[in-house]
Amino acid sequence: MVEDKDTEDKDTEPTAEMAIGEVARRAGLSTSAVRFYERRGLLPKPARSSGQRRYDEQVLRLLAMIEVGRDAGLTLAEIRTLLDGFADATAPSQEWCALAESKLGEIDALIRRARAMRRLLQEGLACECLRLEDQDEFFAACAEWAMQRAGVS
Repeated sequence: MVEDKDTEDKDTEPTAEMAIGEVARRAGLSTSAVRFYERRGLLPKPARSSGQRRYDEQVLRLLAMIEVGRDAGLTLAEIRTLLDGFADATAPSQEWCALAESKLGEIDALIRRARAMRRLLQEGLACECLRLEDQDEFFAACAEWAMQRAGVS
């Protein structure tokens, strides 16, 4: 007997069982943040039951990835690229690699600016002058910081 393909067992999707409040609580976010990410297309539209959003466990993983991206300084558009760029069991896309290379450069520049600001603040703390205007080393550090911020070496 030949089985009908429509009646074969198929992989079922995870059941949508969590309300938005539970998702927000478990993700450490506000419900408005969850709705915001949904509106921006970072989260799939949830199932609804009696008009209420119902989420499966997968949304918690997505929210964690979004928050890691935000903490790393990624824009929402960049996070969307990261989320969309990962298909199951495939290597990262060229788009993802380009984004990662770009971000590494931005992070290196941020580290250089932070180090320059650290030196500037240390010079200010080391100043034993009665007036800041009398501290030549501090103003030299200010000039160096401003040049690094402007991208001039």
